[in-house]
Amino acid sequence: MVSLEVRPELLSALTELRERVADARFPLPLAGAARATRGQVELLAQLDDYLVPRLRSIDAPLLAVIGGSTGSGKSTLVNSLVGRRVTEAGVLRPTTRLPVLVCNPEDLAWFEDRRILPGFDRTAPASSTAAAAGEDEDADEERREAAERCLRLVTDDALPRGLALLDAPDIDSAVEANRDLAAELLCAADVWVLVTSASRYADALPWNLLRSAKELDVALVTVLDRVPHQVAPDLSRQYAALLHRAGLGNTPRFTIPELPESAGGTSGLLPATAVQDLRNWLSHRAYDPAARASAAKRTARGALASLRKRLPALAAASASQLAAALRIAQRIDTAYDEAVERVQRQVSDGSVLSGDALALWESQSGDDGEFLDAVATGVAALLHCAVAAADERAAAELRREPAVVTAGLDRRAKETEDPLQRIGLTARRWRRCLEELADEAVRASDRAADGDAEAAAALMAVVLLGGEERARPAAQSLGALLGSEGARTYYDRARLLLITYLDQVLDGERRRRLAPVNALETKPDQQVGLIAALSVLEKMREKR
Repeated sequence: MVSLEVRPELLSALTELRERVADARFPLPLAGAARATRGQVELLAQLDDYLVPRLRSIDAPLLAVIGGSTGSGKSTLVNSLVGRRVTEAGVLRPTTRLPVLVCNPEDLAWFEDRRILPGFDRTAPASSTAAAAGEDEDADEERREAAERCLRLVTDDALPRGLALLDAPDIDSAVEANRDLAAELLCAADVWVLVTSASRYADALPWNLLRSAKELDVALVTVLDRVPHQVAPDLSRQYAALLHRAGLGNTPRFTIPELPESAGGTSGLLPATAVQDLRNWLSHRAYDPAARASAAKRTARGALASLRKRLPALAAASASQLAAALRIAQRIDTAYDEAVERVQRQVSDGSVLSGDALALWESQSGDDGEFLDAVATGVAALLHCAVAAADERAAAELRREPAVVTAGLDRRAKETEDPLQRIGLTARRWRRCLEELADEAVRASDRAADGDAEAAAALMAVVLLGGEERARPAAQSLGALLGSEGARTYYDRARLLLITYLDQVLDGERRRRLAPVNALETKPDQQVGLIAALSVLEKMREKR
């Protein structure tokens, strides 16, 4: 008997790998991002719906998923294998809207507990003795169940224990959700039964699925359905030749002739003789423990082997996302680094003390409060100009990144509210804190009078912002007012206060511009985690 040896550390490694795959993010529309997202979805579906559940329950029944194109006869085939109508088949396209799983009543527990397809709700199982009215459910109810991701369970004694059939939606359905669902269900299969019709056997889509099955090395069966009697030998040879050229020459192949019942309808079933060979092949896998284990083992091994091919591409895409996000952030940082340098230069050369502030200072009007208001306005204007220049520079740089424009990051930066109000509020807050510091200095000095706090604040502002020419005489006046030691002490504190508020504005605006980039959630540990998890699996494979 063939068995699967499943060690706890393998399941643990797969669980860790599954989390790393789920953590990956591909928010920027880079080349290959859409493909990576599809690969991520497929990997999660395969891990959640098949690989981990199968390795945890190696004795579970085989699940054969019947997949195929629109009108290929999948549903009629399932009904004929069971011997009664258990799934909808007819001329309406797409015919299969809701996945239907049929199993022996004694196997029902395996599929009720969400061991596989955990994202699907289960409907109450229908038995082989169900009334015809119960089988012919309303189409609106079926659509509602499909929208809620339901899996309809049907039990029938006609199926042997150890085998379940799942009728999947059309792989080329006009409804995108149905196409995605069909692909997801195939990822949950132990055996793929791919059905194509005589009129569409050369279409690209079925062959894409066949190539995927070959790459994954799944247990595969093909069915050439609705073959006219007069051309059956020729079509069968042509189909066999195509399979051989695709490297699938050893794939079990069954041919079903075109019959009146093939057209479907409300009660059409193929004669038992038409599906007998396929039923025998499937039943053998169910009855023979070695054959059942061999089919499950092949598909599970193929799924494990496919990880080493698919995960590096996922990790590479994750690395590209991180590199682009870092590049975008660096462009913004560079623009704001220049803004910091600009502010420092203009503070040093006395650019702040200009306009109204300079006129008030030079007029010696004695209204220190009005002068401090003008200085606060000058500080706000300086910061606003620096931030605007940084934003303009960053926007120009970001336009060199096509992914930024496509992702709308440049638009989000433009839509950020004008910082003028925020900057003005911060400048006024700095002015109040400077006055409070000056008031403290006056109270600590034995030279200053009670009314000298605004004068001390004005002198501090000139020393800090007036440039070398005006700072020197202002510093002398401040020393005369507070004493040389007191002037030095409070000047240092005033300088630290100014730096704190300037940094608060520039760092805050920088963070706001970086927020959309940080929200992308591209982190270094995503690529590292994927490679590390794959490395653990590879070491286990080498040991075996």
